[in-house]
Amino acid sequence: MRQKTKKQVNVTDFVDNPIEVIKGGVTAAGGFHAAGIRAGIKASKNADLALIYSENPCSAAGTFTTNAIRASSVDWCSSILPSAGIHAIICNSGNANACTGDQGVKDNAAMALLAASALGAAHKSVLTASTGVIGKVLPMTRIAVAVPQLVSSLSPDGGLSFAKAIMTTDLVKKESAVCVSTDRGHFTIGGAVKGSGMIHPNMATMLCFITSDALIDNKLLNDIVKRVVNRTFNNLTVDGDTSTNDMVLVLANGVSGTPVKTKAAQKVFEDGLFTVCNDLCKQIAADGEGATKRVEINVKGAKTEEDARKAAKAVANSNLTKCALFGNDPNWGRIACAVGYSGAKFSKQKMSIHLCGIEVFKNLQPIAFDQKQAHALMKKRVVAIDINLGLGDKEAIAHTCDFSYDYVKINAEYRT
Repeated sequence: MRQKTKKQVNVTDFVDNPIEVIKGGVTAAGGFHAAGIRAGIKASKNADLALIYSENPCSAAGTFTTNAIRASSVDWCSSILPSAGIHAIICNSGNANACTGDQGVKDNAAMALLAASALGAAHKSVLTASTGVIGKVLPMTRIAVAVPQLVSSLSPDGGLSFAKAIMTTDLVKKESAVCVSTDRGHFTIGGAVKGSGMIHPNMATMLCFITSDALIDNKLLNDIVKRVVNRTFNNLTVDGDTSTNDMVLVLANGVSGTPVKTKAAQKVFEDGLFTVCNDLCKQIAADGEGATKRVEINVKGAKTEEDARKAAKAVANSNLTKCALFGNDPNWGRIACAVGYSGAKFSKQKMSIHLCGIEVFKNLQPIAFDQKQAHALMKKRVVAIDINLGLGDKEAIAHTCDFSYDYVKINAEYRT
């Protein structure tokens, strides 16, 4: 397969800004091919089988759902990673292959083998992922028929078709990419994610696939991935449900030849990965089932990063706050209440809350503000909640959305 022509970047252009946001997804990085086709898994007849492939073996790492009931794909990938010899990821949508017993385990291994055989790769160099309805057996006959077409459809421009094929209740495809510069050259990080509901910190019904052409050791990659996921996807919530299938998989094939070894290179790689993951989090929150707006909770002034995360996540998980956001009600009391029970330490004299840029609370007292102005600002597609705990310089960000009537309707009728 032909290699994708790499973006030409002058290292000196990035002295002040080593991370440039670019267009693309899982094939933005050099050496990666992808595809997405219809295999007949979904009743909707939309694309439902997707593949990422690198001829070069990849360093690979992943993070997985904390749910004790896990899909076979989660067990398969977590038993293999981290690894230095991954070539592909095959993903189906429309069927979670979770709670399907021994048959589900066999079907997952068979799906990996089908892809491996068609690609001429080792069985365990192929990772798997599934998403969709729980408790249904995979239609393996249809998948077996579709895999040859899937492999023949691989393209260095196939990122978009991949992103569409992994969608379930998502209304839009979700991609993000950056070009990163170091003193040794440049590399690209690109990703795609699916997720709209059943989203909660500690992973979600959310599958995220990220690729890079950086040259990085799999153990170092594993450490960085876990830190970044903890700062991004683990601070994301739509409805408080942790799924059986969640995972983030990251592949790096080294095609750029740019090594990630020095402390400076490691930092800029981590910053680049954070940029992609944080952007994908925003896109999930914006596409939350029934959501009318995306919400960012920015917490600063914490004594520790853990305190900042506790406060941000508590507000993001507050269903009362999310309902008020849907009604465009500047009910700051629900935000303050969530911070109070979060377990985060804060200064009673210095803690403050801003809603849509308007200070509404300080020193455990309300601040007089224009209610009509706040109500109008809360109608925007992106609402910011800024909290300062008044104790230090640590910070964290969490992402969520509002709760609308449509969320109940979507999930009441999910199987029908």
